[in-house]
Amino acid sequence: MRHNATASKSTNSRNNQNKPSSNLKMTGSVRVRVIRSLLAIQQGQSLSSVLDPLLNSLHDGDKGFAHALLLTTLRQWHALARLLDSLADNPIDEIEVRTTIQVGLVQLLYLEVADHAAIHETVEAAKEIEFARASGLVNAILRKVAKNTNKFRKKCDKNHSLPNWLAHQLKQDWSDEYAALTQGLRQPAPMFLRVNTAVKSTNEYQQVLTDADISTELVELSSGLQLTDTVKTAMLLTQALRLEQSTAVSFLPQFAEGVASVQDMHAQLAAPLIELALTDKLAKDQIADKVSQNDKASTIQLLDACAAPGGKLAHWLELLTADKESSMFHVKLDDSTNKTNTIKLTAIDNEAPRIKRIYENLERLNLQKHDLESLAKTDIKLDIVCADATTWQGGSESKKQKSNQDRAVFDAILLDSPCTATGVIRRHPDISLLRHEEDIAQTVQLQAQILDNLWPQVKVGGYLLYVTCSILKQENVEQMQDFTARHPDATAIEFAKECNWGIEQAIGRQCLPIDSASGDGFYYALLQKTAQ
Repeated sequence: MRHNATASKSTNSRNNQNKPSSNLKMTGSVRVRVIRSLLAIQQGQSLSSVLDPLLNSLHDGDKGFAHALLLTTLRQWHALARLLDSLADNPIDEIEVRTTIQVGLVQLLYLEVADHAAIHETVEAAKEIEFARASGLVNAILRKVAKNTNKFRKKCDKNHSLPNWLAHQLKQDWSDEYAALTQGLRQPAPMFLRVNTAVKSTNEYQQVLTDADISTELVELSSGLQLTDTVKTAMLLTQALRLEQSTAVSFLPQFAEGVASVQDMHAQLAAPLIELALTDKLAKDQIADKVSQNDKASTIQLLDACAAPGGKLAHWLELLTADKESSMFHVKLDDSTNKTNTIKLTAIDNEAPRIKRIYENLERLNLQKHDLESLAKTDIKLDIVCADATTWQGGSESKKQKSNQDRAVFDAILLDSPCTATGVIRRHPDISLLRHEEDIAQTVQLQAQILDNLWPQVKVGGYLLYVTCSILKQENVEQMQDFTARHPDATAIEFAKECNWGIEQAIGRQCLPIDSASGDGFYYALLQKTAQ
C-alpha cells in the first residue's frame, strides 16, 4: 500500500503524519488516551503514528478495549458526527467535546459497554481533558441515546460513514455497488497470509496453523492475460489463507522464520501478474536469441518503484527464488550451448525510514542480498535505492542525458503507485478523516509524473504493471486512459475472461472490498511497450 503523502519529495511537508507523535500525551484513563489519539489524528497524525504509543502506554488488560474503541470510533466517525448534530440543540464546535461524545456513543451503540459505565467514564474523561464545563452536555446526550440504543444504532447505520465528498465520488464511480461499498468500508478487514512457497506449500502451512488451533480458509484467485502475439491465454492461480479471526503475528507458527507474511489477498496479485508478463517477454527474447544464435548471457533488469514497505518486493523475490530451474535463468540454445541469465532487481522509495522497513522485512524472510547470493543455480542481484520516482533514472550515469531509446533499460516495472488509499479504509479508517477532496487532483498529477518518468525506461516489448489501492476511477482507469493517449507506444494488455476477481474496466481490472474474497480495493493495469 502506498499513500500519496510518501510518494515524492514534493510531499515532504505532509510526511510527518506517518511518524510517531512525540507530543502525544498518554496519561489518564483509557478513554482519555483514546480521545487524545483521536484529536491527534484530526490534527493530521496517522493512525499508525498514534496506535503504538497508545497501546504501549496501557496495561495488557486494557489494550484490547482501547484498540476496539479507537478503531470503531474511526470507522463510524462520520455517521456518529451526523448523529451528534441531530442530537444537539445547538451546534457543538469544539472538537474536544465532539470527540468525547462520539467516544461515548461508540461505547453505547457498537461496543455494548454497560450504560452506566459508558456514561460515567466518558463524563469523567471530559473533565480530565479540562472540559468540565461540557460534562453536563456530554451526560445529557449520552443518557438520551442510552434510553433507546436500538433506534439510534439503526439511525447511525442507515447511511454511509464517509465524508460527503468521498461518498459522492463513489456514487458517481460505482452507482451499482454504492450501497454495499459504503457499508463495507465501515467494517473491519479480514487478515490474510501469503505463504512463501519456496519454503512450504500453502496447504502445508494451513495444516501447521490448524495444528496450532488457528482456523483459516484457503482463498484462490485465477488470473489470466491476453498477451500480445500469443494465441493461448497465460493463466495463473494465486493462493492465500484468510484467518477466521485476526491474530497477532507473534502467535503465528514459523512467522519469525519467514514462512508466511501478512498481505491482503488482492495485494498478492501484483507479483504473480508481473512475473507472468515477464516470463512471456523472456520467452520471446529467447526465441529471438536462438534465431540469431546469440549465446551471450543476458541481464534481466527489473524495477519495483515505490517499493516500501516491501511486501510486493518480497513476494516477487519469493517467486524468483522458487523458480530456480526455470528458463528465466537458464537458456539452452542447442545441445552444446547454454547461457545463464542474471536478474538485477532494483527497488526504489524516497524515504529512508521506509527503506529501513524494506530491509527489516527482507531480513525476516531471508531475502537479503547475501541470502540471494547463496542460492544455488540462481543469479539474482538486489539493489535498494532511496530515490524519488518522479525523477530517478535507472542505468548508468552516461545514459541519463541520452535519448528515450537509450534510457530503456528495464524488462519489467512494478509500480505500486501513490494514491489516496481509499481502497484500504477498512484497515486504515483514519484515511476518511485525513483525506480531502483536493487530494485527488494532486495525487493524479503525482501519478502521471511518475508514469511519465518511468515509461521511457521500459524496453520495447517490456511491461509496466500499474497498481493502486484506490477505488477512485480518476486515479485508476481514467489515469490509464490519459496515459495511453499521451504515449502511443503503450498497449494495454487485456485480462482474461477467466479472471475471478475484480471488475473489468476499459483498461485493467478494479477490485472492490466487497467481493467474495473480501480483499481490499485494488486496481491493476498492465501496459506493454511497442515499437514505434
